[in-house]
Amino acid sequence: MPDLMPAPDRARLYAPFRPRAARVVSLVLAVAVAVGTAALLIALRDFFNPFDMVGVGLFGGGIAWFCWREASVRADVDEQGIVVRNLMLTRRLAWAQVVSVRFGSGRPWVQLDLADGDVLAVMGVQQADGAHARAEAGRLAALVAIHTRTPRDD
Repeated sequence: MPDLMPAPDRARLYAPFRPRAARVVSLVLAVAVAVGTAALLIALRDFFNPFDMVGVGLFGGGIAWFCWREASVRADVDEQGIVVRNLMLTRRLAWAQVVSVRFGSGRPWVQLDLADGDVLAVMGVQQADGAHARAEAGRLAALVAIHTRTPRDD
């Protein structure tokens, strides 16, 4: 069925799922921490020994990396399935593995109910994005419905 769609509609349907607010905030924080760490190291270079410098640099770098990782959460979809990249793990699912899409009711992000009984968070669609997030959750639910339809479905 998706093969019969015009190219622009198809491109919109299969666009990546990415948060808006969390992405901007995380990127700004990552830059601020990286710049702040560098400024701290430069300003205090006469007071820190080399081990302190390395420790402060690693700590600031770790915080900046975490912020960058938060900004890079997403879900990519194609004909075969969905690749969910959350904070620490990336998981590839075939469409047949996804039973349903849940959002709302106090959930901070979309959740996929999987055929094996597991639940997978999709941090690429976050409640903080309001109406945009609800529209994206609907688009993901539509993709699941399209790709899991069987001849016996009504």
